[in-house]
Amino acid sequence: MVKKMSGQLHNRLSVLRAERKWSQQQVADLLGVSRQTIVSLEHNRYNPSLKLAFEIANLFDTTVHDVFQYEKKEQHL
Repeated sequence: MVKKMSGQLHNRLSVLRAERKWSQQQVADLLGVSRQTIVSLEHNRYNPSLKLAFEIANLFDTTVHDVFQYEKKEQHL
């Protein structure tokens, strides 16, 4: 039996943003991205580049692992 690995990336961006009372637009401006990028990230519709993930973590003075979590799923083929 072969196992196929797949998963989904989740994040705490909206929580971290709310803790600081920052708007989506403020975060977007600080990161140099569009507000729509922040919306898509918060709704798990967009996976950031590695560079952007680190920039987000740095913005919130935390680690990438604290912002992003990867949930793996095994599928049996």
